[in-house]
Amino acid sequence: MKTKKFREPLTNTQLLMTITICIFFTMYLLSMIFLGGGFLRPQQIFDMLNDNASLIIVSLGLTIVMIGGGIDISVGAVTSLVVMSCVIYLNKGGSVIGSVLMALGIGLAFGVIQGFLISYLDIQPFIVTLAGMFFARGFTTILSVEPQKVAHEGFDVLRKAELKISWLGYTANNGNVIPGTIELGVFIALLCFVLVFILLKFVKLGRAFYAIGGNQASALMLGIDVKKTRFMSYLICGLLSGISGFVFMMHTGAGNATNAAGMEMNAIASSIIGGTLLTGGVGDVVGTFFGTLTLTTIKKIVVASGLNDPWWQSITTGGMLCFFILLQSVVLNKRSKKKK
Repeated sequence: MKTKKFREPLTNTQLLMTITICIFFTMYLLSMIFLGGGFLRPQQIFDMLNDNASLIIVSLGLTIVMIGGGIDISVGAVTSLVVMSCVIYLNKGGSVIGSVLMALGIGLAFGVIQGFLISYLDIQPFIVTLAGMFFARGFTTILSVEPQKVAHEGFDVLRKAELKISWLGYTANNGNVIPGTIELGVFIALLCFVLVFILLKFVKLGRAFYAIGGNQASALMLGIDVKKTRFMSYLICGLLSGISGFVFMMHTGAGNATNAAGMEMNAIASSIIGGTLLTGGVGDVVGTFFGTLTLTTIKKIVVASGLNDPWWQSITTGGMLCFFILLQSVVLNKRSKKKK
């Protein structure tokens, strides 16, 4: 007799990720039908990626930390500090390679210091990263209160590097064909996405992040070095914040003391919408990627609906975040009761 093969049920991570992806595509499809306009053009998707490449990178790092049961609210401030530091360095005759190393160095420094305080001295992550946020914001202001525009020939070449796809473009009102444009920062964000995906799925360290976030006591019994693993999560998050700062500078071409203001909140929202739980142990970078796109789509819908006042975006973002948190709670509670 042939034995029936039963498919294994989706894990919590896979289920929440699938829900996010379905909601994003449904939301975007409805926008194409009822709002039309830019939603019918491929460039709309390209613009969402171009404008949010740095947010995607930061969200990847925050997802790693949250999977491990931690939190980092300094990522936006670190991104801002990287931008201002690199702008001033380039304007004083520095090299592009030097600015890249500076961005990575600043990100790593915050990751190492905050990771050490949290992992080895057992200080609460919120307190440590709150102090890091204030320090980074304050130091950014010390560097320059006034906006600074990059005036560097080598950097301009890098900033203007982009992929143009003519057949995915559109015809403007004046009859000119505008090709679809993807900035270099998007490819950097996608590379980071692939590397983090591989880390979490196929590398021992990535599986350890899930273990310490799910149950720290069980992780210790399995022989996982909890302190080192948690330290590595903050180290990687800091490194990604540094990369995010450089990508942000490539997109804007300028530095400002208010750069990336609120990015940490948007990154947390993107991770939660993508299915990452604040309690740890559940999350996926694919969900985070679509969580970022979902968050951006909500803002695009608000603007396309004629609600141009900035508070409407905040209200809809808050409402959507509450909706996803409630949805996660209901789904996971039902699955838990079903298993029992």
